[in-house]
Amino acid sequence: MLRLPPVGGMQAFVHTARLGSVKAAAESLALSSPALTRRIQALEEFVGVRLFERHHNAMQLSPEGASFLTEIAPHVDALAAAVERISGPLKGMRIRISVPSLFASQRLMPILPSLRDRHPNLQVAVDTAANRIARLGDELDAAIVVASSVDQRFYSRFLDEGWVAAIGSRALQESSRRIRKVSDLKKSTILLHRDMPANFDAWRKAIGFPDLEPREISYFDSGQLVLEAAAQGLGVAFMLESHLVSSTDERLVQLFDETAKSPYSYWFACEEGALSRRSVRLFHDWLFETFTKQT
Repeated sequence: MLRLPPVGGMQAFVHTARLGSVKAAAESLALSSPALTRRIQALEEFVGVRLFERHHNAMQLSPEGASFLTEIAPHVDALAAAVERISGPLKGMRIRISVPSLFASQRLMPILPSLRDRHPNLQVAVDTAANRIARLGDELDAAIVVASSVDQRFYSRFLDEGWVAAIGSRALQESSRRIRKVSDLKKSTILLHRDMPANFDAWRKAIGFPDLEPREISYFDSGQLVLEAAAQGLGVAFMLESHLVSSTDERLVQLFDETAKSPYSYWFACEEGALSRRSVRLFHDWLFETFTKQT
């Protein structure tokens, strides 16, 4: 019997050929770019021909690669469909995911019903405790984290970015203690989330006040607590503008028109092999499809 190349290599080849880039194909298959490249290289070694011509960030099929794609793509698609059919409906599938509490309340929980509609037997356990990356593979299947980047030992995919805004109390702004100009922040307490300590620094640099020093800075472990402290007039919160937009708290207002790109982004993360589990893969694909529609 003739030997067949690894299915993963053929799948990587087909996706890269269709999407035209390693990065896009890697995201589609929930792999790191180096992992996908290794699969394609192994396939090329197996068949003994170059399947792609490399051009910087683009991948163009070689004549041999184009011919190979025509022959195998329908069979790879048929194999994927057969696996999906034989897998049958989900039975008691479960995913344990940890997310920041404010992200959970404002952005995840409102859209979870659409996941239930699509996969009614997929159970999602949401955790908002800290140390999300450290708990992957042990207590957690996946996490949504706020970070500038994610350790390369894990699979990660960019989910969303944000803009930092100064958020304060509406009542305070209507009083004699109103903050009218940026220099008034020298007399204020700055409120920050511990996961995003550089937000204020990014904001003051972006608007041209890099040396602005507030009276003090207070840190919180919860986004809800940061916003509540701001609503109570305890200081000025430097959080993502989307946190204010998604909030239903009429006590909060944006103090200045100026915003700055946050040094932190939201990322989906899991162990490299976790997406081979159907529950994790279904959640991953639903999440990114839903966020793409929103943006």
